[in-house]
Amino acid sequence: MLTFHLDESVNPAIAVALRAHQIDVTTTADAELIGADDERQLAFASNARRVLFTHDDDFLRLHARGRRHAGLLYCHQQKYSIGQLIQLLLMLGLGYDPHEVAGCLEFL
Repeated sequence: MLTFHLDESVNPAIAVALRAHQIDVTTTADAELIGADDERQLAFASNARRVLFTHDDDFLRLHARGRRHAGLLYCHQQKYSIGQLIQLLLMLGLGYDPHEVAGCLEFL
């Protein structure tokens, strides 16, 4: 099962819904990282072995530069509804092992 970290670009309602399904998730606010740069966000998620979910394409550049991480999920902000994102994250969270996604970038 995956654990997630949602950066501040992600609607907090997604974290609430994932927690209701017993998915371990942190948010930027939980980690007291509001306003922190993307490097710090990614470092927090990586150190905690959490897959970072974001709508911020700056993380794509960090991945392209070889920045290590526990997994990165990117989705354009208007591609899916909140409900659809929750369903996708639930499927990924329950369907994958952390070792399978470490260092990988996935586009939703």
